Amino acid sequence: METTEQSLQQIDRAIRKIAEKFPSTHEATQLTDIHICVTQETGELMVFDDDDNEITRCVIEQWIDAKDDDFYDQVAAVLRKSLNARSELIESMSILKPYSFVLENDERDEQVELYVVDGDTIIIDPIIMSDLDHDLNTFFDNLMKDV
Repeated sequence: METTEQSLQQIDRAIRKIAEKFPSTHEATQLTDIHICVTQETGELMVFDDDDNEITRCVIEQWIDAKDDDFYDQVAAVLRKSLNARSELIESMSILKPYSFVLENDERDEQVELYVVDGDTIIIDPIIMSDLDHDLNTFFDNLMKDV
């Protein structure tokens, strides 16, 4: 799924609204996760805090009735890219560290951790790491041949 400019703008607007709820000028709030819930049928993107209080919501028209089997993987990649682009804003939010952005499906089941704000922790995009098991197994096999 190729993400449209309109979809990217809506996601960016949602990220800015999240940051507005936790401006850097306020005392840090204790929060462990920001939950981004995406509904495949309606294209709705809803954001909640740990207490299930809604922070913001919008509808990504491109996602309405998306039939892709890997829908949540594609959404995660788009959200991760948008969050990374706004990393300075996200990391200045008045939330006690560490906290993370988590993608959930419409049943509120966690799909993937998108972004961790901790200073020392970085989540590597799974696409980059997709063949890591194979590469490590090959390395180990080659290493054991020499023993």
